[in-house]
Amino acid sequence: MAEYFRANAGIVVFNKNRQVLLCQRNDVADSWQFPQGGIDAGETPLAAAYRELAEETSLTSVVPVKTLEQPIRYRFPPDVIAAMRQRGYNNVGQEMYWTLFYFTGDDSEINLHTAEPEFCAYRWGSLAEACELIVEFKKNVYRQMSAQFAPLIDTFEINK
Repeated sequence: MAEYFRANAGIVVFNKNRQVLLCQRNDVADSWQFPQGGIDAGETPLAAAYRELAEETSLTSVVPVKTLEQPIRYRFPPDVIAAMRQRGYNNVGQEMYWTLFYFTGDDSEINLHTAEPEFCAYRWGSLAEACELIVEFKKNVYRQMSAQFAPLIDTFEINK
């Protein structure tokens, strides 16, 4: 039987200070990550990134910089796979399609009290910090994505 990896949109948002939006999960203590979510049938990774970002943070004042053409795959550890199976999911991991957005608004737009809240706090930090904060089984994915997005963030022309 072939293993199933769920298609997922990963979202990195950076601001005029070249810092990235880090979000604290509300279901795991002191767990920080980037917004992310499943890609629906017929939906492009970019469209899913816009939708998931708005659903999880209420952000819409963003400009797309780049969506990676190839996904970066990760596998869940056995305990997570078991928990997913109990909830009716059959994937063993995810294929992350990453999109980088530049945030043109201000922090007052960020609202984590959404219809289905996933995060309880946010802060701005560095890509390197995000790679250290993420759970162990996603670290390689974050490092691969970061290697591609860091130069784009560093060289993006910001109109102040």
